[in-house]
Amino acid sequence: MGLIAFISCMLGCNAQTDKFKSVGPEEFRAVIADTATVLLDVRTPEEYAEGHIGDARNIDVLSDDFETAVLASLPADKTIAVYCRSGRRSKKAATILAEHGYDVVELETGYLGWIKEK
Repeated sequence: MGLIAFISCMLGCNAQTDKFKSVGPEEFRAVIADTATVLLDVRTPEEYAEGHIGDARNIDVLSDDFETAVLASLPADKTIAVYCRSGRRSKKAATILAEHGYDVVELETGYLGWIKEK
């Protein structure tokens, strides 16, 4: 019975990642070159202040009002390019955004991968 539950969970988790696209720094660079794309940094304000990509908006995915804030401030008809420090929090944010119908591209390697490839 435990094996069935594990497999079901894994299939369910994989299905969620199909709702958005994870890309490396090179492809992310091409996505954000489109001026219609909204760039979203989901790290803490302190992390954002230490350095960020371009003119990214900063909304902390770990804040209690993240969902309310993104729904109130991000246009639903634009692609949202999202990143965090290493790619973990941005996947959480991308899942939330995709569940609300946003077209989402997530930086797989996060900001650390981005600056490493500069």
